[in-house]
This record gives sequence, C-alpha cells and structure tokens, in this order.
Amino acid sequence: MTLDNTWFSEPQSGSGTAFSLKITAKLHEEQSQFQKIEIYQTEHFGKLMVIDGYIMLTDRDNFIYHEMMSHPVLFSHPNPEKVLIIGGGDCGTLREVLKHDSVKLAQQVDIDERVTRLSEIHFPELCDANNDPRAELHFADGINWVKDAADASYDVIIVDSTDPIGPGEVLFSTEFYKNCHRILTKNGLVVQQSESPLLHLDSILMPMHQRMKAAGNSHTLTFNFPQCVYPSGWWSCTVGGNFDLASFRENDARNKTFNTLYYNSDIHKAATALPEFMKTTV
Repeated sequence: MTLDNTWFSEPQSGSGTAFSLKITAKLHEEQSQFQKIEIYQTEHFGKLMVIDGYIMLTDRDNFIYHEMMSHPVLFSHPNPEKVLIIGGGDCGTLREVLKHDSVKLAQQVDIDERVTRLSEIHFPELCDANNDPRAELHFADGINWVKDAADASYDVIIVDSTDPIGPGEVLFSTEFYKNCHRILTKNGLVVQQSESPLLHLDSILMPMHQRMKAAGNSHTLTFNFPQCVYPSGWWSCTVGGNFDLASFRENDARNKTFNTLYYNSDIHKAATALPEFMKTTV
C-alpha cells in the first residue's frame, strides 16, 4: 500500500499492476487484534475500507460484489432457509441474503468484530439488516465454526473470505470444503469468491473447482462479474453442489420482490458464460 499526494494505491506485484483512488481524508485507522483497518474518504468512490493494505470495499461499487455473492446462489437453491456466511464482516452480503423471504436464519461468522462495528459507523447502509430477527452475528473463527457444526445444518454456505494468503488459505482447502459439504443439507450449495479469472485462473480458480469436487460436489459453476476496485477489474465467485447449477429459479429471479442495483435474471444467465480460454479449464 502506498499513500502519496492524496492517492491510495494498491500494487499487485505479481501482475505488475496497481489500482489507485484519489482520497480527500483518512477517517480512521486502527490495529485490531487480527488486522490493520483503515477508512478513507475518496473523491469519487465514497468511503473506502482497507484491511492490511488491501482494498475491501467502496461505497460506489460494493453492491455488485454483495449481490453476486448472494442472489445467484440463493436463486439456484430450491428453497434456501438456513444460510451461513463465513466472513462478510462489513454485513453487505448479510443484507442481501435477508432480502429473500424464504430465509429463516442467517448466521454471519467473522473473526474480527471491529470490521462490523466500523462498518456500522462508516457504511451504515450495509448494516441495515443487522437487527433483523433472522440475523445472528457471531465473532469467531469461521473454520472452527464449520468444523464444529452439525451435519446437514445449512442450505447455503457463503464464504465471503479474504484472499488465500496466510490464515485465509485454509478457507480454500479441500478439507474445508469437505466440512462445508458435510454440514449442508441434501440440495445444499456452497459459494466462495474466487478472485480474478484473468490473474488467478491457474493459482486459485482451477484448484477451487478441483477441490470442491474432491470434497463431494459433483457440479461446480463460476459466475463472472465486474469489480473495478479489485485486481484486474474482473472478479468471480464459484458455486459447488450436487445438481445442475446452470438451472435456477428463473421466474422467481425475474419477479423478485426486492430491489437490486446489479443482479437480475439476465445477469444471472450472462454471468455463467465463459470466455474461450476458461472453457477447457473450469
């Protein structure tokens, strides 16, 4: 991370690229028990949250990520009632999940409470559903939570995780996916952010498909979407389950009873289309 002449820059040394935002103020900085958290005001993207030097979200474009982490997988499940979110401390994914009337319980498990408390202050719109009676906020290790959960506890697991670096690497392992598979119901689905297809196809995306299948998921599917503040501006999430994931409750998605800014039934279908270089790999 560099901060020079009112610009925040996140360099990606492995790809020889960087993304920068012009900032007008630093609003907060602290070292929590687990990580360094910074909040900035930017000139054109609203507020910016940075964790350990990496851009987590901005006001302007976070809706794309949160909607794509939530609605495609929930509309792919026949009747999602119990949802587990691993990570997601900013609560944006939780908010989107609870837009679905079928959901009776949404448990969010993030290790760092400070991310949530700072989001409540600086990104209050993301925390609109925190007091929903169906929501439970737990500040604990998500890996241990999944390991200790009872069999067939959840219909959908959303792994809204950090990059597979350091402690977060375990969240991308076959062992973790096996535990997710164990605690899912018969038609259960797991989805995880799977980084940039342009930059991380060989290192993250392909291994994720392989490990999800090794863990017991007969089908996997990647959804592609733009995310300009993340490396390359092209991001993805990948779903694992035991039925044809290309099908989804299209009529329900088309006639959804809640508002979104990005997701709709056409976006859902379009997001599954693969460019030629990915067709033989995922």
